[in-house]
Amino acid sequence: MELRLEEGKQITLSEDKLKYLRLLSEQYPSVPSVCREIINLQAILNLPKGTEHFMSDLHGEYEAFYHLLNNAAGVIKEKVDMIFGKRLSARERQEICTLVYYPVEKLKRLRDEQVLTPYWYKLTLKNLMELAKLLSSKYTRSKVRKALPADFSYIIDELLHAQPDEDNNQHVYHEKIIDTIIEINSADAFIVAISKLVKRLAVDHLHIVGDIYDRGSSADHILDLLMQYHSVDIEWGNHDILWMGAASGSEACIANVLRNNIKYDNIEILENSYAISLRSLTIFAEKTYPKLAPMEAALKAISVILFKLEGQIILRHPEYGMSDRLLLDKIDRQRGTVRIGQKEYVLNDTDFPTLAEGECYRLTREEQQVMDDLKAAFRNSHMLRRHIEFLYEKGNIYRCYNGNLLYHGCIPMDENGEFDGMKVGNTAYKGKAYMDYASKVARRAYFGSNDLYDLDFMWYLWCGSKSPLAGRNMKTFERTFIDDESVWEEEKNPYYRFYQEEEYCIKILKEFGLETPTSHIINGHTPIKVAAGESPLKANKRLIVIDGGFCKAYQKTTGIAGYTLIYNSHGMRLKAHQPFESIEKVLEENKDIESTSDFFETEPVRVMVKDTDNGAKIKETIRDLELLLAAYRQGLIVK
Repeated sequence: MELRLEEGKQITLSEDKLKYLRLLSEQYPSVPSVCREIINLQAILNLPKGTEHFMSDLHGEYEAFYHLLNNAAGVIKEKVDMIFGKRLSARERQEICTLVYYPVEKLKRLRDEQVLTPYWYKLTLKNLMELAKLLSSKYTRSKVRKALPADFSYIIDELLHAQPDEDNNQHVYHEKIIDTIIEINSADAFIVAISKLVKRLAVDHLHIVGDIYDRGSSADHILDLLMQYHSVDIEWGNHDILWMGAASGSEACIANVLRNNIKYDNIEILENSYAISLRSLTIFAEKTYPKLAPMEAALKAISVILFKLEGQIILRHPEYGMSDRLLLDKIDRQRGTVRIGQKEYVLNDTDFPTLAEGECYRLTREEQQVMDDLKAAFRNSHMLRRHIEFLYEKGNIYRCYNGNLLYHGCIPMDENGEFDGMKVGNTAYKGKAYMDYASKVARRAYFGSNDLYDLDFMWYLWCGSKSPLAGRNMKTFERTFIDDESVWEEEKNPYYRFYQEEEYCIKILKEFGLETPTSHIINGHTPIKVAAGESPLKANKRLIVIDGGFCKAYQKTTGIAGYTLIYNSHGMRLKAHQPFESIEKVLEENKDIESTSDFFETEPVRVMVKDTDNGAKIKETIRDLELLLAAYRQGLIVK
């Protein structure tokens, strides 16, 4: 079917395209409705791009993460200083910030201090509206309206669009709105609503570049926060995939999760948050290792079980190339040593009653019963399933977003800087194909038929030397049973040498179809030793490592307490954060996280929506609407 466009060009519509236009006409049933939407979308294309925030390696540090969400990584404080810097003192400005971060808690304290007078309310409401007006200026009224809290949407919309030079009647009208809010005792609820809007408008989209789980105690609370967040994506880290593998039923992943959380004293997340009982494990451990304290016995019991299960996987999969990790059969209990390569090392523990001669990788009947109980607990945990399915819904191994490539670990490489990976059957997976394959198997492991191959591969993604999420040869056995730290060093994939050089980063970007000079790789996983002078900016700023040490265990090494990468319409900058004390300190002393900002890349021309991925989708929609408009005008579609 022929269709003539406005510019005189004639095109042939396929039956499928015509069917699509008929479906589109249900949403836009008239020429005026199509015209309105084209005008609206063209206007959106010429707005500044929304602000993106990138964080990685949260590792269960809930309070610090929650605060950085509330203060938008310091952006809200910057906006408050910009507006009120010449009118209010530093203390008054920080009072506004704390009120925005924690409105319910701060209002309660101010009420106890008898600060909440009508004058205070009126001044505060005007200040908050001014802040909201600034943050809403880069969005369409339609988008802002969608973000408005339902209870006060009409009132906030009116106040947001009050003009400083409006006539007296309008000025009186808007003043009366504020007075009435105070008079009918709705000011507290209104402040809470405005604070929520300010935080919503400060960040348009959030990227979590891996490792929500482990080490810190509250990964479950972080996931609850993210599930409520307005716009987020997740690039899986190796600690995330470990929990995903455990929820899928991988016994090796379950044993690793147990070992990590017992070691870091985080069993509350298992027992209290996910209702995963350790009773079977602790009873077995106390019986098997009676000389140890209960949790020490549990840690040892699950460690031995883990090394057996890992050995089984390695023996099933020679293609993993991990035979060097088969160490249980190299133990000489009489001499108290283990042979690694050509050298013997002294063990710090030789009590291994469950290792059978000649069958050291086989679980005993009691160990298998422990794993059966734990597997059932992981598989039947409703809350864990809820969180894991959110990770699948919002997550992937990697993501291309607005010209940047995001992934947690690495793109495996060989010693020559060529892409490396894994051979499965007759197919060798490398580069992007390997990442896509890994994502496919990870989804199949949880949503598929629980095939043993897929479950084993989930474990490999956690710790394999060529895993794109791990990228190093883990030495868990050595760190557990050998005191000689010379064997603790975990050899990294050659990627971590080559990612310092721009030509290899460009090669990686091209592999993923990102060939613009403004494209970057955004990487997590390896903590940056800021205190030792290491920079997070690699390869002439083509690659940014944003693991700055959210995890408290790393902060002595990094010297800071995490990074936030901010990408807005003006360019990119890194915010380096100092350790967070507590929410209580914020409320008592208005004490914010101290952050320093490094503007490392400024755009020569402001980036607009038309330059983004969403802009490309909008342009495609406009093209379809123009076809629908022509079809209406030429009678191909009649309503």
